[in-house]
Amino acid sequence: MYSTRSSSSISIAIGDLNKDNRSDIAFINNDTSTIGIMLGYDEFFPIQMTYATGRAPYSVAIGDFNHDTRLDIVVANRDSNTVGVLLGYGNGSFADQMTYSTGSNPHSVAVGDFNNDNHLDIVVANRHDNSISVLLGYGDGSFANQTTLSTGSTPRAVAVGDFNNDTYLDIVVANAGDNILSVLLGYGNGSFANQTTYSTGSWPVPVAVGDFNNDTQLDSVVANFDDNTISVLIGYGNGSFANQTKYSTGSAPIAVAVGDFNNDSQLDIVVVNRDDNTVSVLLGYGNGSFANQTIYSTGSSPMSVAVGDFNNDTQLDIVVANLGGNTVSILLGYGNGSFANQTTYSTGSGPIAVAVDDFNNDTRPDIVVANGNDHTVGVLLRYDRGALKDKITFASTDGSRLRNFALFDFNNDSLLDIAVVNYGTNNIGVLLGYGNSTFRNQMVLSTGLNSHPYSITIHDFNRDDQADIAVVNYGTKNLVTFLGSENGTFENQGRYGIHFDF
Repeated sequence: MYSTRSSSSISIAIGDLNKDNRSDIAFINNDTSTIGIMLGYDEFFPIQMTYATGRAPYSVAIGDFNHDTRLDIVVANRDSNTVGVLLGYGNGSFADQMTYSTGSNPHSVAVGDFNNDNHLDIVVANRHDNSISVLLGYGDGSFANQTTLSTGSTPRAVAVGDFNNDTYLDIVVANAGDNILSVLLGYGNGSFANQTTYSTGSWPVPVAVGDFNNDTQLDSVVANFDDNTISVLIGYGNGSFANQTKYSTGSAPIAVAVGDFNNDSQLDIVVVNRDDNTVSVLLGYGNGSFANQTIYSTGSSPMSVAVGDFNNDTQLDIVVANLGGNTVSILLGYGNGSFANQTTYSTGSGPIAVAVDDFNNDTRPDIVVANGNDHTVGVLLRYDRGALKDKITFASTDGSRLRNFALFDFNNDSLLDIAVVNYGTNNIGVLLGYGNSTFRNQMVLSTGLNSHPYSITIHDFNRDDQADIAVVNYGTKNLVTFLGSENGTFENQGRYGIHFDF
C-alpha cells in the first residue's frame, strides 16, 4: 500500500510518464488541488538467499555442469584450498556444495570445455603455489582430480578464450608477483602448452578478454593494482600478443569487465577502483584504443564487477560487489556510455565476487555473490514487484478544485501529457510532458462562466488524426469540445446543450 498523503484522492490514471517502460500512476488530490504522480520502478533484488561454501569464498563462475539446462555455480574457496560446485534446480535454488581440491589459496575461477567433450571444465588460479588447476568435468556435475600447470608468481586471476584460432580453448593468467600475463595454449584434450609471458603494469590482479579492435582476434585487458592503470594487450590471433598499452584508472583497480555500453558495436571496459569507491568506464574506439575514464561512485571497498541488462531496456548495466558495505551496487546504463547513480542491495558479509545469469529460468538476469566473511554464496533473484517512488505533486491554480483528468500525447512528441479539469476556476488545464516525469506549466482553456467542469474524455472528433477534448460541465449542464492541433494547442469549437443528470 502506498500513501497519497491526501484525505481526498478522487481520480486515478496509469501511463508511462518518464519513458522508462514502466507504468506510473497519476491521481488528483482534491483537498490540496494538486496532481500526484508516483513513478513505477523495479525493486530488482530485494532478497538474498545464501548457501554454505568453504572458507573465504573469493571468486565465482557460472555454467551448466550436469546438462540439465539449469545453471550451476562454482566458487573458489580461498582458505579451504577447494572449489565448491553448487548444482542448480532451475528455480533459483541450489543443492549443497560438492568440493574438489585445488592448489594453495585459490583466488580465481573460470569455466570452459578444455577437452572438447561438450562437458564444462574448471580452471583455478592458485595464488600461493604459482600454478593453475584444471578440473575436467564428467558432464554429470562431478569433476576429475585437478591437474596443475605452472604460471608466473602469485597468479591472481584467470580467464579463457581461443587466442590462436584453432578452436581449442586457451587460458590467460594475471601474475601479480612478477607483473606478467601468462598465456597457456590448449591442445584440445585437456592439456596445455607451457606458458608464454607478456609484461603488464605493477601488480596485475584481474584479467578479461574481448576483441577490442574488431579484427576477430581476442585481446586481453588487465588492471594494475599498484600503478592505477589498465593494460590492453592486442592479440595477433596466433596465440601471441602485442606489447601493452596503458590507460589511467582510479585508485587501486582490482576488477575489470567488458561490454558495449554505448551501443556503437565497440567493446568498452569497466574497472573497479577499490580505494576511491568508484568504477571507471573507458569507452572503446573499436581500433584497440580507449577514451579517458569516466568515474561513477559505488559502495565502500568495491571488489568485483559484472555486467547485464537488469531493467530490460536492452542497455547494459553494471553490478559491483562492495566488500565494505555488504552490498551490491546496480548502475543502470543509459545506452550512451553513461550510467545512473547506484542503487544498493544487501548481501552477506564481505561480498568479494559477483557474477550474473538467469538462475530461475524467468528470462531475467539474477546475481550471485561470494560472501567472504560468512563463507556463503548469496543468490539475488531479479523481481518485478511494481514498487512506486514517493509522489511528485503539480499544483493547479488557486481555487481550481480539481475534479478529473486524462493522460494523452497531445503534441505528438511520444511523451504523455496531462489534461486536468478545474471545477472551481471554470476551465481545463493542459500540461505538456517533458518525458522525465516533469511537466510544463498548464495551458488554460475556458469552459465558460459558472460552468464548473466535471468530467473529461479524449477522442479524435473531427478525424484529423489529432487528439481532441470533450468536457462535461456540471454548472451549465452542457458539453464543450476543444479541437487539438499537432503542437498541443486547442481551439474552443463548440458547446452542446444536452441535459446531464448529475
